[in-house]
Amino acid sequence: MERDKKIKDIQTWIEIYSLPLLNRAVYLVSDEQDAKDLVQDVFLAALESYDSFKEESNPKTWLMAILNNKVADFYRKKYRTTGQIRLDYFFDESGAWRRDDVLNGWVDKETSLLNDDEFNGTLENCLDSLPLKWRIPIKLYYLEEKKTDMVCQETGISTTNLWKILQRGRLQLRECLEINWFNTL
Repeated sequence: MERDKKIKDIQTWIEIYSLPLLNRAVYLVSDEQDAKDLVQDVFLAALESYDSFKEESNPKTWLMAILNNKVADFYRKKYRTTGQIRLDYFFDESGAWRRDDVLNGWVDKETSLLNDDEFNGTLENCLDSLPLKWRIPIKLYYLEEKKTDMVCQETGISTTNLWKILQRGRLQLRECLEINWFNTL
């Protein structure tokens, strides 16, 4: 009897919560196939740990918490299995800046860029062009608005390394946006 309730609840949750979980997962990992795999993992984990669900919260809340843990595991695994990052794009052999204009300010041409779908598409393409070892901490820190210690814990990097990654990632994002957005206006 208990087993039947468990299976019925999971089937109901799959029908009701698959789409919201998938939308959230796509937002978090920016890849629909990875997102689908994560949602599938969420339901498998929910089935395995069903007995720990005390029904004190909404099932969607519980499933979203499982999704967040799965995404953290996903990023942790990806971060640890990526290749080398090259810095020769910004620095020469002696460690000096290749271009001095990197530190110049942008001219504020638009005040509502984050409301512009074309700009958001360009920004997403620029984020996707970052090395994976930079993209993951940048998304966790800026898009997920996670605190420094959480990003470091989830990716297994030091605070100093995180700040360097964020700085270098911002520089590369800036360069990409200047080329693909601001210089095309």
